[in-house]
Amino acid sequence: MTLTCLHPHYLIPVEPAGVVLQQHALVIEGSDIREIAPSDEVRLRYPDAEHVELSKHCIMPGMVNLHAHSAMSLLRGLADDLALMDWLNHHIWPAEKKHVSDQFVFDGTSFAIAEMLRGGTTTVNDMYFHHDAVARAGLASGMRTVVGCSILEFPTGYGNNADDYLEKALAAHQQFAGQEGVDFRLAPHAPYTVADTTFRKIIALAEQHGMGIHCHIHETQEEIQGSLEQHGKRPLERLHQLGLLSPNLIAAHMVHTTDDEIALLARQGVHIAHNPASNLKLASGFASLHAMQRQGVNVGIGTDGAASNNKLDLLGDLRLAAILAKAQSGDPTALHAHKALEMATLAGARALGLDSQIGSLLPGKRADLIAIDLDTIETQPMFDPASQIVYAAGREQVTHTWVNGRCLMRERVLTSLDSQQLLDTARWWQQKIVANIDAA
Repeated sequence: MTLTCLHPHYLIPVEPAGVVLQQHALVIEGSDIREIAPSDEVRLRYPDAEHVELSKHCIMPGMVNLHAHSAMSLLRGLADDLALMDWLNHHIWPAEKKHVSDQFVFDGTSFAIAEMLRGGTTTVNDMYFHHDAVARAGLASGMRTVVGCSILEFPTGYGNNADDYLEKALAAHQQFAGQEGVDFRLAPHAPYTVADTTFRKIIALAEQHGMGIHCHIHETQEEIQGSLEQHGKRPLERLHQLGLLSPNLIAAHMVHTTDDEIALLARQGVHIAHNPASNLKLASGFASLHAMQRQGVNVGIGTDGAASNNKLDLLGDLRLAAILAKAQSGDPTALHAHKALEMATLAGARALGLDSQIGSLLPGKRADLIAIDLDTIETQPMFDPASQIVYAAGREQVTHTWVNGRCLMRERVLTSLDSQQLLDTARWWQQKIVANIDAA
């Protein structure tokens, strides 16, 4: 089997925590990391291997986007500067009802994956419709993809009711069972769009089929107020009584939490997908990130969809998360650079149950990793590469991306996707959507 030896200036493995290696090489064998050792030793040990010189770069694990609606990239900028429920009810859901199809989801997901790969994301935890289209886009591109199968009570262009969505979710899960690089989760949309009986079914089916659960929870104050009026309790209390809170759950947003709720999340082992840019843009609020991490809650980072962010830029969102954590807590030591990198990598992998495979650079793990060029005006002089990546680097400095040992971007050129074709397809959808708006 061909060996590929990468020789960066810096290597941040994430495990052990806080370590930065210099003049070390990473050896890829097939889909896995074979070893990490001093570069001189690797050159001598593997003279016939492919040696890739990255003397200006830092190598680190590929990032995990823990909450995304990938296909919504085709709706980027459609309805900006609106409150969440106005945005959903009067703009996004009507557009989705008119346009979302298998082709829309495949095209939109492929377009989003290209953006994510270019920004250093190697795994996405998605949530949308037409689950087989999401899976096919992930497999075609090589992106490690977790397909969140949306479930609601009301009809859309994809399903008629909760049972219909569940049936389609399980069928897609079965269709792609055992395929490397794609997995499935049940994704009840939110407490305000899913009934108690459906949540109970989801919990039972997730356990029966070995599937995780992914849900928007406590995103806005309006959501909490509506739950108090309808159920007489806050959403998290209701979900806890239903049995939803467990290490099997990824709760997206969790913006509005009390100290007691954070303690409950920690006790139940719930994972949080923190979405700082989307939370700010929709004026949803400020999640208590530092308080959650102090309590031991595992928190990863997500972009949300490009229709509400409007970028799928984990590096940018990571910087925002770190700065917000400091300002909100009044503690400049909150979420230091190495912890932030862990949040974007190993924490996300842990939330997905993939931390034995990805999220850090250790021998035997999958070769999901990225190279970042730090020899730029924007990231020099160099004192601490972790600090430069979190606070100074931009996604355009990601030059190489590997998933499962396969190089999906080399020197900023995608190898598994046709960038021009993606742009042409996105423009075609734009014209189609605009024509419908004009006709209305």
